[in-house]
Amino acid sequence: MSIPHPPEGLKSDARRSTEPDAATPAAAGPAKMRKVALASFLGTVIEFYDFGIYATAAALVFAHAFFPALGEQAGNVVSYATLGVAFVARPLGSILFGHIGDRLGRKRTLIATMSLMGASTVLIGLLPTSASIGVVAPILLVVLRLAQGLAAGGEWAGAALFTSEHAPKERRGFWAMFTNLGGAFANILSLGTFLLTGLYMSDENFEAWGWRVPFLISIVLVFIGLYVRLRIEETPAFTAEAQRGSANAGLPFKEAFTHQWKEILLGAGSLVMAFSLGYIGIAFLTNYGTATLDLPRTQVLTAGMFGNFVNCLAIIAGGVLSDRFGRRRILLTANSVGIVWALLLFPLLDTGSLGAFWLGQGVTFLIAGTGFGVAGSFLSELFHTRYRYTASGLAYSFAAVLGGAIPPLVAASMIGTYGGFVFGILLAGYCLVGLLCTIALRETRGRDLVEAPLPEEAAV
Repeated sequence: MSIPHPPEGLKSDARRSTEPDAATPAAAGPAKMRKVALASFLGTVIEFYDFGIYATAAALVFAHAFFPALGEQAGNVVSYATLGVAFVARPLGSILFGHIGDRLGRKRTLIATMSLMGASTVLIGLLPTSASIGVVAPILLVVLRLAQGLAAGGEWAGAALFTSEHAPKERRGFWAMFTNLGGAFANILSLGTFLLTGLYMSDENFEAWGWRVPFLISIVLVFIGLYVRLRIEETPAFTAEAQRGSANAGLPFKEAFTHQWKEILLGAGSLVMAFSLGYIGIAFLTNYGTATLDLPRTQVLTAGMFGNFVNCLAIIAGGVLSDRFGRRRILLTANSVGIVWALLLFPLLDTGSLGAFWLGQGVTFLIAGTGFGVAGSFLSELFHTRYRYTASGLAYSFAAVLGGAIPPLVAASMIGTYGGFVFGILLAGYCLVGLLCTIALRETRGRDLVEAPLPEEAAV
């Protein structure tokens, strides 16, 4: 087994990371960490509430509102395709906002991503339907969804690094999970908003205008989020990097792929399971439960909220357990269990039982949430400070494209043609990819993020 030398410009960082450094900023204390975690949590809640209500609306009403000429089945497929557009835009957002975050700082970038997400979401809520302006309506919908994708691509890495780079390394898994915890809570909030909206109006009014309410009220949440983010301080890791002058070095995107392209791809692969199961739960099963299984919409939305409550608990558990047992071990376990569950999920759902639907949602989110709970600390620890925002954002966005966009898009046609079990085989394949990619990566727990070296690459 041979271990190649790190690139010349980073050798000194690799040496220093194993030795005490008097200039290294100390990790934040418990009081400050609570403030940092709250800021990250609230910011991600608001960002991904905006992102998540689109997924719910795409499942429930967008086929009728924006693609009525295509018919119900084709309209649903195209509606899910617009959901996937944002995932395609996420890597571009990671590059754009990653560059800003690696050069100008995490704080400024997080304010920019929230502003873009908020504006896009409110405009979707105001967008006329195809009945009013014809083909222009779906075109504008796609443009606004692209803007949401750009914002989401820059948001996650910034929020994750904000907690990771402040946290003491022995509890980094716990603190870093608050970023994804905010995303899971946002799913509960978005589903709950649609549930309450639907409970207090007829189906006709909901499809005519009620679906707009969750989009429009997001403006209040955005103002709260901006207030919180304007009051937080820059991370010690970025501050130290900027003081050394390396924050003004080469392009972060170029450096990331020059030095750690394998880690970007493997890091993405290790998380495709979480995205594939998570977005099947939040996006596709909402439509599957109402349109295919003929379950009441209120029950389907309530089951989705229950699933995301389980998701929250699993994210917390994944972060805590990763501090004790390591990031790789938790991801290996989640991916292994996911392979088995993917094959059981749709035979269970197709019994048509409401209880089976609740169980399906709960277990699906339990497995996905465990993976998401490790993501923040794991990806933060994989990459060098100089391009960490860009690299971790790209890895996460690639996982989102492969795992979050493709399965919901192909699910309806694949299940309609071949049945749910065959689609389950596809989901199991995602989990297998996650397992193999995690095996190929090394353990990262305990790494110093202030002057992180390039990861050691071993050829077996």
